[in-house]
Amino acid sequence: MEIADLISHGSVVANLRVTSKKQALQELAKRASELTGQPERVLFEVLIERERLGTTGVGNGIAIPHGKLAGLDRLYGMFARLETPIDFDAIDEQPVDLICMLLAPETAGADHLKALARVSRLLRNRSVCEKLRGTDSTDGIYALLTESTASHAA
Repeated sequence: MEIADLISHGSVVANLRVTSKKQALQELAKRASELTGQPERVLFEVLIERERLGTTGVGNGIAIPHGKLAGLDRLYGMFARLETPIDFDAIDEQPVDLICMLLAPETAGADHLKALARVSRLLRNRSVCEKLRGTDSTDGIYALLTESTASHAA
């Protein structure tokens, strides 16, 4: 599974302006609603419910909010680079500025886990994250995400 299978050019936000975790999840749910055809409120509730189980702020300024819901026909991903880092209750207590959200069909067991692992592997690469943080265009971010996938596919 490649990042390009999850994230399209239209699902990248270069300078998302939010001030809280809740606002970030609301904004991502709103944008994901347009991509998936699912109601914004349903998407937001799925993301909030997952956060109640434990933070998806994985450290090093990165969060990977995710959830499963009925009605999706495939995995969907969104990537946002925040204009200003926010508190995301991350495990290292550091603010988050890179968010990769994944939404999966309820039936996507292994595929959901593979997608999470793929995103996690990519965002553990400090060089990729530095480049993402230094790019403020949607085109540049999308290129970095998809080029990194191809060059690290070993």
